[in-house]
Amino acid sequence: MESSRRRFLQLAGISALGLGVGAKPVFNAFAKDHGEAAAPQFQKGANALKAKQWGMVIDTRKIHSLHDLEPIIEACKKNHNIPELKNKNHEVKWIWEEEYHHAFPGKANKFLNEKAEHAPFLVLCNHCEDPPCCRACPTRATFKRKSDGIVLMDFHRCIGCRFCMAACPYGARSFNFRDPRPFIKEENKEYPTRMKGVVEKCNFCAERLAVGKLPACVEVSNGIIAFGDLYDPESEVRQLLKTNYTIRRKQGLGTEPSVYYIV
Repeated sequence: MESSRRRFLQLAGISALGLGVGAKPVFNAFAKDHGEAAAPQFQKGANALKAKQWGMVIDTRKIHSLHDLEPIIEACKKNHNIPELKNKNHEVKWIWEEEYHHAFPGKANKFLNEKAEHAPFLVLCNHCEDPPCCRACPTRATFKRKSDGIVLMDFHRCIGCRFCMAACPYGARSFNFRDPRPFIKEENKEYPTRMKGVVEKCNFCAERLAVGKLPACVEVSNGIIAFGDLYDPESEVRQLLKTNYTIRRKQGLGTEPSVYYIV
């Protein structure tokens, strides 16, 4: 047993080194505060937006059709070099639309309101306050940033074991089964590309927050998405939570998702 464990750790170390070749380091997991001293494009500048726990409120009442969500999804893809793959089994998704039954399986019933049943719902990484994905990662390639609660990925350290994908109850992580770079429509030079064999997901646009910008999806959402500090009573998200009935995905699991839905 001990010999097998040693062998696994050796292979994991070799894999981590191998994946590092030719890849752009995004976060240094050994850095102070797990990512505070990050790569230049993620270091917080003088105009950086800050929060104790970033959160999102999605107003489903403002979503009338898939056309309302297309600019949101496209903005995310364009900003983060997400490839367009025809094989749906290899699809990489950061934010996407889902049916109510799949998004909220514990809240669905056979006599569900027709509007809710057929309306598209935006889903993404929930940036949980108690994320099981971080506990499952053997190399700490995914970690929760202490300063603002964002769950981040260090692509440079990911060995592709996909333990985090198995641990995530929301299906919010994607695996690069093939080199994604040839399938990027228009590369954004401000954000690193990934490579075959690593996991990726929404990062709440940490690179934009670092320079004082809101997430790309929020900017183009036309009021569908609100973003702010869940622990600031005066923030927009807290005001929306105070005055509207909201639900969260699989909140009974105790992960404390940071994405809320007004229904």
